[in-house]
Amino acid sequence: MNAVLEKTRKAKYARRKFTNYVGTGMSMAAMSFGLFWLTWILLETIILGFQGLTFATFTQMTPPPNEEGGLANAIYGSVLMVTLATVVATPIGVMAGIYLVEYDNKGWLGAVTRFVNDILLSAPSIVIGLFVYAVVVSKFKSFSGYAGVMALALLVIPVVVRATENMLQLVPAGLREAAYALGAPKWKVILSITLKAARAGVITGILLAVARIAGETAPLLFTALSNQFWTSSLSEPMASLPVTIFKFAMSPYENWQKLAWAGVFIITLAVLGLNILARVLTRTKV
Repeated sequence: MNAVLEKTRKAKYARRKFTNYVGTGMSMAAMSFGLFWLTWILLETIILGFQGLTFATFTQMTPPPNEEGGLANAIYGSVLMVTLATVVATPIGVMAGIYLVEYDNKGWLGAVTRFVNDILLSAPSIVIGLFVYAVVVSKFKSFSGYAGVMALALLVIPVVVRATENMLQLVPAGLREAAYALGAPKWKVILSITLKAARAGVITGILLAVARIAGETAPLLFTALSNQFWTSSLSEPMASLPVTIFKFAMSPYENWQKLAWAGVFIITLAVLGLNILARVLTRTKV
């Protein structure tokens, strides 16, 4: 009887061990498959990006076909619109996340807000661009940087709302109760206790949202469009790095194609840096 039980135990152990080997092998194969394409993309970006990367890339405007030039106006337009969109959307997203956790955690308005936020979070960026085009661009009959900022801000808000809500929910209830026991008002508890405890996660969410909108092309095609010249006026069409990359990469001109790869290299470094910074902040103890 003991021999039969021992044989059965060994057979089950062998099956579990085989299943573990199969699962581990498939996981490693999937990881290797993803790393292969990621490495290939990064190598192509670095090699071709360096070929078009010169000092003029950062100092001259986008050129006509077969002439010298750079991406200064596109870089400026991208930085300006992304920065303004982040400045506009971050307070809205953080305050909405605070409301969902601290004021209306189980109410009907909070449930509706979460539902709408989930829809915005999963909505294709081109839909957001078309919405802003219909509401702003077609109404004022002009593409503009303001419309681009609005479209990018609508992409940032749901990401920041979700990040803020998730991070605040991880704060232990004992911290809030201890502060209330000392007589601190609710707004003081939120600012000095809960939000401070969750600041690393909230900042990480903001940085990931910025990384997302930094490479968005579709919303800007319908809102800010593009501009071959330097402009600091948000009421006019404004150049951006993703749209310029799209336009130049599709062209038959060699100088435009080199600038497109240079732009891809610049924007890849920027997004990579933001993601690394977000990972570092996530591991930082508060």
